[in-house]
Amino acid sequence: MNDQSVTFPPSKGSKTKDKILKHALKLFSSKGYKATTVRDISGSIGIKQSALYNHFKNKDEILETLISNLTSSAIVTLFNDKEAQGLHKQGKALLMSIGTTFKLIGFDKENEALFKLLMQEIYRNEAIREIYNDHFYQQNVKKLSGLFFGMMQDEMIKSSDPLLLANEFFSPLFFYQMQVTLLKLDKKSTSSVVSMFEKHVDFFWENIKLEKQTSLF
Repeated sequence: MNDQSVTFPPSKGSKTKDKILKHALKLFSSKGYKATTVRDISGSIGIKQSALYNHFKNKDEILETLISNLTSSAIVTLFNDKEAQGLHKQGKALLMSIGTTFKLIGFDKENEALFKLLMQEIYRNEAIREIYNDHFYQQNVKKLSGLFFGMMQDEMIKSSDPLLLANEFFSPLFFYQMQVTLLKLDKKSTSSVVSMFEKHVDFFWENIKLEKQTSLF
């Protein structure tokens, strides 16, 4: 007997649910959560409000589902695709990959919409604040500070406060990413900002790297 697993296509219900989430995210990030109604969401999809309620009991539940998706977005999973063993040995290449991830968030529609939703709702919604503080800020800063400590141990970078270094590295990237989002929102060119991600990594690395001492004898 053939022991191959069978993959079933997604049900019609799951397709509709995914469509509701996709359209709701677009509306929430453009109009704002408060200004968006269930009628707006169902109308953008072309279904009746009653059909939407078959999948979500209200607008809050749609937002809660989108919030849960934030924890698996590129905004908060900077290190998830990287092998932990010896990761610090990548040095500047590691920092450059993080910088590139930040830059690409602004050019991926779903991640950009999630980022805009996070920024709009962070002052209103405690769950979103917790995701930002616990997942994006605390976890990523903690992981990067540990990697900086490893680089110091291997004499790749100057001895310093690794937690401070992690904060100093992330802060400009977050600012540039927000600038990209704001420029795109106003339909302005992002060309003056997109190169800043790599420039920041270059500047940062040049200031923390430990120059190898060459013997004169």
